[in-house]
Amino acid sequence: MKVVAFRTALVLTFSATGQTLNVKVGSVTYQFPASQTGEMTYHDGSSLTIMGKTFTLADIDEMTIDDSSVKNNSVDIAYDGSNAQITVAGNVAQYVDASVNKAHVTINQTNTSDVDDDEIIYVLSGSSSDGSFSLDGSYKTTLQLAGLTLTNPSGAVIDIANKKRIQLSVKKETENVLTDGAGGTQKGCIYSKGQLQLQGNGTLTVKGKTAHAVKSGDYITVKNLTLNILSAVKDGISCNKYFQMKSGNVTISGVSDEGIQVELEEDDASTGETTDHEDENSANIYIEGGNLVVTASTEGIEAKGALTVTGGNVYAAGSDDGINSVGNMYLKGGYIFGRTTGTRTGADG
Repeated sequence: MKVVAFRTALVLTFSATGQTLNVKVGSVTYQFPASQTGEMTYHDGSSLTIMGKTFTLADIDEMTIDDSSVKNNSVDIAYDGSNAQITVAGNVAQYVDASVNKAHVTINQTNTSDVDDDEIIYVLSGSSSDGSFSLDGSYKTTLQLAGLTLTNPSGAVIDIANKKRIQLSVKKETENVLTDGAGGTQKGCIYSKGQLQLQGNGTLTVKGKTAHAVKSGDYITVKNLTLNILSAVKDGISCNKYFQMKSGNVTISGVSDEGIQVELEEDDASTGETTDHEDENSANIYIEGGNLVVTASTEGIEAKGALTVTGGNVYAAGSDDGINSVGNMYLKGGYIFGRTTGTRTGADG
């Protein structure tokens, strides 16, 4: 009877060109617009291929047809307590291997070069007190937070093993709160192995209970968003290569080490500042605008390279140094206030 139902669904799809074929596998639903499906291959009664995505029929829970619209290149992840539901657009279905364990979502993303040289956008919303998002792959992608409250008691809330550029965008007028668990092995509440671009016009609050609040194995940039780091066992923001704040509002407090710390990648020799920061590995910090307020237990801001401030408002306080740079400091604009809150001899504002 299951095979008969699949065959019937296929016939309906061919006749309903303005509709959407929904293929549900566990907590993951793949949506294929009828106008895009073309020829669907049915293999020996055991599998079905739609738009390059092959399903084992025994794994399919349901196939339905409706009038829902599908946004190309998108993967929506909705958290709801102890569960998470994933909806994958048909044009990227063949590139997304998604699995869900209660509210813990794992994605493996393969080649997306055939998607008009565009990238997949993962949209996370909802809430869970025991959930996470993990992504692996080797292609640039965008992760959008659209009203997300997520706690992972046993590890990182967002864990990106992909070494390519990750754009973490906070949707306008949304509040997002991420908290990881204490005593884990994660490097941060938010961790990205590759380049991490934090942006958007919403608000993101991060609490790090094991290590850093936000950690990248590459550079970090900040633009537009409101970022509140309320706690970290180590640094509030930690990255390699360089840190750049273009605009926005960043507040860091309750951290047990540095507020912002940047180091060279793998202790390599510094490239110094490069044009447009292309292939730069300098351990430099660049503050170009926005409002940055840091209160830390050791040093408010620490650059293992040079520190350059060209605009914005900067307040940095630490029990050792407020602002510390191993290399030169270039203070060219903006408002800058550094303060030492401790009693160590030689501590500087």
